[in-house]
Amino acid sequence: MSTRPIAIVGSGAIGVAFAVLFARAGRTVAVFDIDDAALDRGRADVEARLRLLADAGLLDEEPPVVAARIGWHTDAATAARDAELVQECAPERADLKREVLARFAAVAPSDAVLASSTSAIAPSVLAAGLAPDVAARVVVGHPGNPPYLLPVIEVVPAPVTASGTVDRAAAIYRSVGLRPVVLRREIEGFVFNRLQGALLREAYCLVRDGIVDAADVDEVVRSGLGRRWSIIGPFETSDLNVRGGIAAHAERMGESYARMGAERGQHDPWTPELVARVAAERRAALPLEDWDARVRWRDARLMALTPLWDEVG
Repeated sequence: MSTRPIAIVGSGAIGVAFAVLFARAGRTVAVFDIDDAALDRGRADVEARLRLLADAGLLDEEPPVVAARIGWHTDAATAARDAELVQECAPERADLKREVLARFAAVAPSDAVLASSTSAIAPSVLAAGLAPDVAARVVVGHPGNPPYLLPVIEVVPAPVTASGTVDRAAAIYRSVGLRPVVLRREIEGFVFNRLQGALLREAYCLVRDGIVDAADVDEVVRSGLGRRWSIIGPFETSDLNVRGGIAAHAERMGESYARMGAERGQHDPWTPELVARVAAERRAALPLEDWDARVRWRDARLMALTPLWDEVG
């Protein structure tokens, strides 16, 4: 693991969460914000989160030891000194994020990765107007929140991002226990929020149409979809729901899902070619002769987690 520090710009919720993540993994962290009051709030938040992790048995060290790895700065040059990665966590405004990236590019080492935590803004928008050598170092590193508990992080390059930047960002995130998913091209909202948004759009429609209320939607996800998705994703869920795998599932359910989509004005049919592509990926990951064993594995994981779910309701 590199010993170079990680610079985090912004001491709000996501900046604090990244500070906890990196410091917990043994990295030196420098947090920047515009004034001491913001840093004081961030420092208190870090201490509270570390105490919760320790109480849950999720820290290998005492909280003060982890917290001591985090420095708090109002000077950008000091925060960025020798940084391997600058993780920008400013408010969700493209102009502000672009200004932050340009400011830190000027004071960080010339090889530092410039990563934005934006939830939806395309990296090409953030890189627009930056010098070519700076734009080549810009990438989105969009985490699940909080990243010290949700290990997925989306790494999204702009068309001008250097391939080496993407590789280095993914390697840095992987070194602290994250599981980077590298998008092949940029798209607004990336994968996390497009999936989340699709579910939220339908949830709002179901409430609007008087089918259920908001609590009912939450119950279906909490006690149904969410339980399965905590151990397997939607493709593997479908793959394991029907003997014969995801191709058999698409044959059985594809028309019904197409009608549901059409009801909302969406026409994105599961074409035979698309189903075949996904099925080929699933069969490469799980040959059909192993299907029964994987179903039993799924059920065993659900059984193991049931007491915890029952405890939290």
